[in-house]
Amino acid sequence: MKKTNTSVTKITVFFIFLLVLVVGYYAYLSGTHRTEQQEAVMSEIDTALSRNLENNYPSTPKEVVKYYNDLMKCFYNEDCTEEELQELGKKSLQLFDEELRENNEEESYLIRLQGEVQNYKNNKRKITSVSLASSTNVDYYTADGYSFARISCGYTMTENGKKSSTVMVYLLRRDDNRRWKIYGWETADQLNSKQEQTDNN
Repeated sequence: MKKTNTSVTKITVFFIFLLVLVVGYYAYLSGTHRTEQQEAVMSEIDTALSRNLENNYPSTPKEVVKYYNDLMKCFYNEDCTEEELQELGKKSLQLFDEELRENNEEESYLIRLQGEVQNYKNNKRKITSVSLASSTNVDYYTADGYSFARISCGYTMTENGKKSSTVMVYLLRRDDNRRWKIYGWETADQLNSKQEQTDNN
């Protein structure tokens, strides 16, 4: 009789152990699936914020503008928390040339950015595609002892279901650490208009 009881006890313990394993494994899989879903939603923001610009600064004008576009897509397309938006904004300021930063004091820039993002949301505006010129189409030149680079970037956007497109021309200047920084930007139309005025004069 004792042997039977011992066998039953062993079988019971085994099934309890098996049940704990199955439940534990199911909980692990559920947790992993939830984590993967969260990472998929947050991946754009996390990737943009994870870049350390002190140690891993973009090496070419194209890479600088590409990363700036990644930040912009996070600003306007993703559901950032206020803290994330602040951190993303600080990242973008690190890409700005010294002169451009002087005209964009951090606190006022971040407040303005928050307003612009809210405006995008209110108007259901999104950046649907970005087309950055190839590295071979970067216009390099020297002026006033500085190295400059000019590169075009096309944007397609939607606003309240309507599509529009524009081309921005970014101007970058190389700093004392040989890093390309965004000096400014204009639409291609503005630039062409200025060029026409110069040619006519």
